[in-house]
Amino acid sequence: MAELLAGRSNRERGWLTEEALRAAGLPVERQPYRTIEGAGVNLFVDLGPGPRTLVLAAHHDAVPGSPGANDNAAAVGILRALGVRLAAHPPRRVRVRLGFFAGEERAMLGSRVYVRRQDPVALVGSLVGAVSLELCGIGDSLALWDVTPALERTPLIRAFVATMEALGYRRDETYHLAGPVPFFGSDHRPFVDRGVPGVGLTAVPRASMEALRTFIYGGVRGVLVPPAKRPAPFTTYHTTGDAPETLEPATLAAVETTLEVLVRTLDAVPVSR
Repeated sequence: MAELLAGRSNRERGWLTEEALRAAGLPVERQPYRTIEGAGVNLFVDLGPGPRTLVLAAHHDAVPGSPGANDNAAAVGILRALGVRLAAHPPRRVRVRLGFFAGEERAMLGSRVYVRRQDPVALVGSLVGAVSLELCGIGDSLALWDVTPALERTPLIRAFVATMEALGYRRDETYHLAGPVPFFGSDHRPFVDRGVPGVGLTAVPRASMEALRTFIYGGVRGVLVPPAKRPAPFTTYHTTGDAPETLEPATLAAVETTLEVLVRTLDAVPVSR
């Protein structure tokens, strides 16, 4: 998917994402929108009967001038591959809604529009949670971010921790639960604003963890560091260097496997919040 989407206009990225999903035999629902802030098309693939829904999101747009491989074509490809696996063996108790949002780079416009269109009570009552994938193509550990103490007690985060432990990851070594992130955001946040448990998921190199903490939580001074001096994976973030050849196949496979096991873990027991 990264090779397919890289360097394309955002209109083309949306169209190509839809074509790739349909070519994989996945049932695609289009939800176009037009607002004073901009227009786009959100795409959704629903798998499993429910009754509760887990939203897994990946935005298909990129910032102008960047090929947008790790941000965020890698995540689009991961969810497409996951969709194929779940279509072959659908969950029984949980519906998975794969959301491919437009306009994330415009202050999460696509996901904001989607959430606004939902009945707020029904939205909170129907969702297990929302996980947005960002920068999931580089690194040998996984970080779940925007995790609060209250969120740690929800079925979504408990299932994530159980998933990571079952796959042999070690907390604070090869997987991390990180607190609310300033300055950066993603498509789970409009859901959180409506009371739905929501987090971001990012792959990070273990060797960069301490430098990443300083960069992300270091205030404005950290954010203003030039890209070349930022820790990976932010070295190429929003730059012309965010190219397909920087992605690591093992990382893409690890994220896909993690998400499938997360779905199976949630599906193994009756879901409640």
